[in-house]
Amino acid sequence: MSIATLPTKRRTNGRLYDALWKRQLTRYPKTPARMGYLGIVVLTTIVLYYLYYVEGAVTPLMLPYYHMSFLYFLYLLVVSNAIGAFTAFIGGLSDKIGRANLTIYGTLTVGLVQLVAVPHIHTEFGFAAAYCVIGFVEGIILVSTPALMRDFSPQMGRGAAMGFWALGPTVGSLAASVVATRTLVHLHPWQDQFVISGLVCMGVVLIAFFSLRELSPQLRDQLMVSENERALVDARAKGIDVERATRHPLRSMMRLDLIASSLGISVFLLIYFASVSVLTLYWVVIFNRTTADANGINTWYWACMSMMLVVFGVLSDRLRVRKPFMVVGAIGTIVMTFVLLRQIDHPTTGYYSNVLVVLLLGLFIGAAYTPWMAGYTEAVEAHNPALSASGLAVWGWVLRIVVALSFIVLPRVITTSTTLVDNQGAATNLQTFQAAQRYVPAAGNTHPSTAPASVITSLAAMQPYGPGQALSALLKNYGTTHDIMAAMGAVPASLKFQVQGLLVFSPLATDIQAGRPVSDAQIASVGTSSPQLASLLRVEKKVIPAQKASGNEWKRWWRVCIVGQLVFLVLVFFMRGRWSPRAAKADFDQHELVVTAELEKLRSSVPVEAIRFPVLAPTGTEDGPLWVR
Repeated sequence: MSIATLPTKRRTNGRLYDALWKRQLTRYPKTPARMGYLGIVVLTTIVLYYLYYVEGAVTPLMLPYYHMSFLYFLYLLVVSNAIGAFTAFIGGLSDKIGRANLTIYGTLTVGLVQLVAVPHIHTEFGFAAAYCVIGFVEGIILVSTPALMRDFSPQMGRGAAMGFWALGPTVGSLAASVVATRTLVHLHPWQDQFVISGLVCMGVVLIAFFSLRELSPQLRDQLMVSENERALVDARAKGIDVERATRHPLRSMMRLDLIASSLGISVFLLIYFASVSVLTLYWVVIFNRTTADANGINTWYWACMSMMLVVFGVLSDRLRVRKPFMVVGAIGTIVMTFVLLRQIDHPTTGYYSNVLVVLLLGLFIGAAYTPWMAGYTEAVEAHNPALSASGLAVWGWVLRIVVALSFIVLPRVITTSTTLVDNQGAATNLQTFQAAQRYVPAAGNTHPSTAPASVITSLAAMQPYGPGQALSALLKNYGTTHDIMAAMGAVPASLKFQVQGLLVFSPLATDIQAGRPVSDAQIASVGTSSPQLASLLRVEKKVIPAQKASGNEWKRWWRVCIVGQLVFLVLVFFMRGRWSPRAAKADFDQHELVVTAELEKLRSSVPVEAIRFPVLAPTGTEDGPLWVR
C-alpha cells in the first residue's frame, strides 16, 4: 500500500516544485515563443522602473508629508543606489541559479512593498527603509533582465533587443509622470500613486509567473550570432559542462575592458541621472515654467528617447556595427548639452525651444546607449558566454556606484537646490504673487492694466487661505471699476486685514526682488495684518538669491556632464567591435559559412559527439569579429 501511494506523492511535489521554481527550456525556442519571452522581460523591466520612479512624480507632495528635506531625499537616493550596486552581484549569480525566478520573485517583492507597505508608512525613516528594499531588488533585476534579453537574442538581433530593454527606465519615467498627471487631480492622496503602481506590478507578476521561461544552462552558456544556429545550439548543449563553464565568475569578468566600458557609459549617463531626479526643478527655477509645463517638456524628452533607443538598436543590427553609433551619439549629446547650458543665459526662451533641445538630446542619447549595451554584451560573450550575467553584474556595480556618487556631488554643485525644493510650496505662491505684481495698483503703478483671468484664478486657488484670495478679489473688482478705493471696499470683510497687509507687502516684495535690503522689523510690520504674507517675505529673502545663483550652478553641473560625455567618447575607441559595416559583413559571412558546414554535418546524421565545432580565433586586433571567443 505504501509503495502504491509513494509515487503519487512524489508527482504532486514535483508538479508544485515545477510550478513554483522550475522554468528551464531544454530546446532553443522558435521565433514566436522567443519574442513572447522577450516581451514579458521588457514589460517587467518597464513596470519595475515605473515603481522605482513613482517617488519622483510625487516628490513635491511626499517631502512635506514626511517633513523630509531635499538633502535627506538625495542621500536616500545615494544609499538606495549603493545597495543596488552590490546586489548587482547577486544578479550575477543567475549564471548558476537562473534568471527567471530572480526576476519574478524580485518583482513580486517590490510590488508588495509598493502596494502594502509604502501607503501605510508615516515616517521618513520608514519610507527610507522601504525605498532601500526596492533599491536592493532593483540592483538584482538590473542584471537578471538584460541577461534574459541576451539569452533570447542572437548577436545580430541584440541591438533591437537591448533597445527594447532600455525602454524600461525611459517608459517607466514616462508612465510615472503620465499616471500622476492624469490621476492626482482626482485621487488627491499621493499614496494612491504607489497603490496604482503596486496593482499594475501584481498583474505583471502574474503574467510572468505563468509564462516566463529561461534557457537551460547548457543552452545559454553558448554564443549565438544568428538564428540560423538554433539547431547547433541544441546540439552543442549536450556536451557542455555547466559547472566548469561558470567557475570563478567574478575573477573571469573583472576585466579592464569591461570595467572601463562600464565606467564610460555610466559617466556619459550623468545627464540622464540628473534628468530623472531634478530636471523638472530645472525648468521651473531657470525658465519660470509651471510644474505642468515642466512635465510637458519632460514628456517630449522621454518619448523621443524611448523611440530612438529602439530605432538605433535596429540600425546597429542592420549595419552590424556599434561603435560608429556610439561616437555620433556622444558628439551629438555633447553639443546639445552645451546648447542646454547656453539657454540658461536666456531665461525667456520659448517653451518649444526647450522642447527642441530635449528632443535632440534624447535622440543622441538613444543613438549612443543602445549600441553600447549590445556591444557590451558581445564583449562579455567574447570573454565567456557562460558568464553573461556576471559580466552584466560588473556593469551594474559600476553604474550604481557612479549614480550614488552623482547624488552626493549634485547638491554640492547646485547648492541652491535644497533651498528651492525645501521651500517649494512657498516659492510657488511667490511665483503667483510675482505674476500678479504688475496688475496691483500702488505707488509707481497707479493705472495698471486689468489682470488676466488666469492670474485671478491662480490667486484664488492659493493655499493657505487668505492673501491670495484677498488679492484675487481686489484685482477682480479693480478690473471692473478701475477705482482702488471701490475695489478695496468690495473685498469681503473677513479679508480686510489681508488687504492691509498686501499694501505693505507689495513694495517690500519688490525691494527683495530688486536685491535691496529688507529688515526683519519691516517684515514684522506686515505680520500684524497678515502672518501668512510675513512668512512669505521671509521665504522670499532666501528663495530670490537662490533663484539668481541657480543659473551659474546649473551651468557647472552641465559642464560636469559634458566631461563625462567626453570620457565616454574617448573610451569608445578602446572598445571591442568593428568600425566598418563592410568588414563586419565579411566577418558575418565567414561565420555563416562555418555554421552552414556544421548544419550539413548534422543533417547527414553524423553523431553530435563526432562533430568538431570550430572556434573562431581572434584576428589579433581589438576590432575582431563581434563573435570572437
